[in-house]
Amino acid sequence: MKIIYLYYIGFLIFAYLFGSIPWGYWLAKILKGIDIRNFGSGNIGATNVYRVLGTWPGVFTFILDVSKGIIPILIVKNFSYIKFSPLFFVFIGIITIIGHNYSIFLKGKGGKGVSCSFGVILALFPMAAVSSFLLWSFIFLTSGYVSLGSIIAALFLPVFIFIFNKNLVYIITGIIIFLIILFSHRANIIRLFKGKENKIKLW
Repeated sequence: MKIIYLYYIGFLIFAYLFGSIPWGYWLAKILKGIDIRNFGSGNIGATNVYRVLGTWPGVFTFILDVSKGIIPILIVKNFSYIKFSPLFFVFIGIITIIGHNYSIFLKGKGGKGVSCSFGVILALFPMAAVSSFLLWSFIFLTSGYVSLGSIIAALFLPVFIFIFNKNLVYIITGIIIFLIILFSHRANIIRLFKGKENKIKLW
């Protein structure tokens, strides 16, 4: 039994460390030799990388951050030695997001968790994830605000989970993810109310 507990602890540590990988920060260092935190909004996520470095670095950062949310859950789901419960998948996902937001590689600082959270919900409840992404896309394309789209999509995530999964544990997970994203966007919310939030112009 002690060995089994070690697997549980090991996977949780792995999820945190994997989530902590600051892809946006590292890409900016590799491509431009800069600390992305000193430019634009100061965030290490795909949106700020897009603003500072351009389209493709932003796209790559988004893909890599989404993969951070997917891969730990898939590894645990396909681990043949132990059959983990869905609740443990949830723990893995939440710990991964925490790693992204509070990276050990950046001394406890990190991103806002949106892309990583999207990867987590894709792995846990794909239909709810797609619905949230479509809602995010609509809000973003009509308003130009990435942060507003992220907040509203996260707000409706528990609703989509209820519609497609009707699983209380997953619904609570959706609420927790919404609260994490809401907290990480507190400065954006203030700027939105003041009309000072930066838009992204696609055309």
